[in-house]
Amino acid sequence: MHAIETAFGLVFDFQVLGVILASAMFGMFVGAMPGLTATMATALLVPVTFFMAPVPALGAIVTATAMAIFAGDIPAAMLRMPGTPASAAYADESYEMTKKGQLDLCMGTNLVFSVLGGIFGVVVLILLAPVLAEVAINFSSFEYFWLACLGLTCAVFIGTGDPVKGLLSLFVGLAIGCIGIDPAAGQARFTFGNVDLLSGINFIPTLIGMFAVSELLRGAVTLDKGLTMVQQHVGNLLSGIGGVWRKYWKNFFRGSILGTVIGALPGAGADIAAWVSYAVSKKLSKEPEKFGTGHIEGIVDSTSANNAALGGAWIPALVFGIPGDSITAIVIGVLYMKGMNPGPSVFLQTPELIYAVFIIFILANIVMFPLGWAAIKSAKQILRVPRNILLPVILIFCMVGSFAMTNSLYGVVLMVVMGVFGWLLEEHGIPVAPLILGLVLGEMLEQNFMTSMIKADGSFLVFFERPIAGVLGVCTLVIWGFMLWRILPFGRRAQVIPEGEVAPP
Repeated sequence: MHAIETAFGLVFDFQVLGVILASAMFGMFVGAMPGLTATMATALLVPVTFFMAPVPALGAIVTATAMAIFAGDIPAAMLRMPGTPASAAYADESYEMTKKGQLDLCMGTNLVFSVLGGIFGVVVLILLAPVLAEVAINFSSFEYFWLACLGLTCAVFIGTGDPVKGLLSLFVGLAIGCIGIDPAAGQARFTFGNVDLLSGINFIPTLIGMFAVSELLRGAVTLDKGLTMVQQHVGNLLSGIGGVWRKYWKNFFRGSILGTVIGALPGAGADIAAWVSYAVSKKLSKEPEKFGTGHIEGIVDSTSANNAALGGAWIPALVFGIPGDSITAIVIGVLYMKGMNPGPSVFLQTPELIYAVFIIFILANIVMFPLGWAAIKSAKQILRVPRNILLPVILIFCMVGSFAMTNSLYGVVLMVVMGVFGWLLEEHGIPVAPLILGLVLGEMLEQNFMTSMIKADGSFLVFFERPIAGVLGVCTLVIWGFMLWRILPFGRRAQVIPEGEVAPP
């Protein structure tokens, strides 16, 4: 109880509440601007959090992320252009509702079910994280090795449509993570005599480059494309919401559960949760023919799922130090920066900070309602900010942040290089999320593998002797085998050839 009381004291401080409010408005603005993702909002905040205490720093990231995920629904409904990838699954559905004159019902549903879905994910986080931490406190290097393998595997095969491209991105991330000092032998690797590279590839400039600068480049390429906004007046957002709840409350719980589970899978995140939930909703609906014509059912499922996924993604991040998505990958970097090494021990060493994060999560979802209402009402003014003014301003913030993290031009150069590299990868259909997760988990994978091999005296069979390690190892190898079967030519033919037909020679 003392830790909880301390947590309330830490959160309900004027400075912390001010940071939460400012971050909420910032996240709402970034999420509402097409092309500026929630991950980008998080990456831009990291340099600012460098100068903050742990609680306001985490509060800024939690709040901005929650707001950005919801705010992406606004341009999706008004412009048919999702503000964040998490809103893409139901952007067409929202826009069709708007064209039918149902903008109020659409935005009201998005707002209410985003708040409820977010709170659902937080409740699951509060209930599950401490329980899992008690189990994980007994983990050794063998279990953490398999967890890292499983996390990297999920990142590749869940977070992207093409496993081969995901695997390529992952290997690139692991290779980049090898730059610097070998943690086992203490030898310099791939530094080419550059002193700056001895400490490895700095995580924060890399994130800012991969997620923020690459988006800026993409925005600059499409700068000449005009946007047509609907001219409907926004009225009472709560009108008709009671009827939607009575008819689709089961969809809300289904979407929230799916979102939380998918969010907890390493590498999946809110956008995957929204797509899966929308597909499940359409498959189980009594009126599947209405989907795509402006049907509220799919929106209820998806908007609940992508907000619930935020809380779910923090479960593996806090308990095991494995990011649930690209946003929590950034969060892990902030946790290390603040001396809160993620893992089961953080619940014992700094429980008041963990409870403070839980409280901030709840506050963020409560604050989302009035701020979201205000954002919807003023959306036409927000969306009129010219991109040729917005993009250079964001680039300046990126440069300042990268310089602040390294105190040298090395950070700025790294940011630019990684930004161009990330843009080129995505232009060729290669996702950057597995690369970032490979960079985050690479050190954990290598250290635990080397430690385990020393313990096992070179025998790999010892990796399966402990019960939990054995289960995790078998699960990982089964997934590898299944995905290898899918990638191989005979596996692909088995998926596309209908039963009873003969495969071509």
